[in-house]
Amino acid sequence: MGATSSSGEGAREPLPRADAPAKPEELLTLEELTTRVGMSVRNVRFYTSKGLVPPPIRRGRSGFYTPDHVSRLELVRELQSHGFTLSAIEKYLAAVPEDASPEQIALHRTMLAPWQAEAVVEMTTEELVSRAGRDLGPDDLRLLEALRILHPTGDGWAVTPTQLAVGVGLIELGFPTEAAVAAGEVYARHGRQVAEELNELFRTMVWPAYKEAGASAESIREVVERIKPLSIASLVSAYEQAMDETRRERIRARTERGSPS
Repeated sequence: MGATSSSGEGAREPLPRADAPAKPEELLTLEELTTRVGMSVRNVRFYTSKGLVPPPIRRGRSGFYTPDHVSRLELVRELQSHGFTLSAIEKYLAAVPEDASPEQIALHRTMLAPWQAEAVVEMTTEELVSRAGRDLGPDDLRLLEALRILHPTGDGWAVTPTQLAVGVGLIELGFPTEAAVAAGEVYARHGRQVAEELNELFRTMVWPAYKEAGASAESIREVVERIKPLSIASLVSAYEQAMDETRRERIRARTERGSPS
């Protein structure tokens, strides 16, 4: 997101100046800050003017930045990477307490991180066709998009190579594109519901329990990272069990109607 982006709304009230005591070795110049967070000076100043991060600490005529600035800018960058607009970033950060510690803000970044690292490769259309081993018409590309195997990036495609062969196989078997689109909507709808409920469970039961026990932010982050693969495996297992039960129920219903087909 460029610094010229506009949310279409008024800027937030500026955050309080970060005057909390900071160790001298923790203070960063503007140049050191931009190197640490991977942002331009222009963007740092833009986000400061929008109230997304507090103004620098003044020492005479010089401004310095603290771990609080670093953590908030890293959270902004993480939100950007997930496609949040400036308006959405402002709303998200408005819900983060102004007195949140850098460790607490880092926990927000942990929760935003992908739950399953799947390598995605940028490809041109020519490279995609070459990798697929066949021509891909508009309907074929739409099917692959619906299956979440690829999505357009403006001048090419972001592709999950490990799933591309599966998608091409479905194309060759004549899998209905509309069915894939409808299935994608089902996954998105129920996936969002599961995510919201699990996040609420973590917020109200897991996080408070560890905080009460005096666990460090790093410990809580480690818990989140370790529970990710277990959660994914549990969801897959629950899905498989539900599909088996649904199939058995339908077979039973057809049998009772006297229609075994």
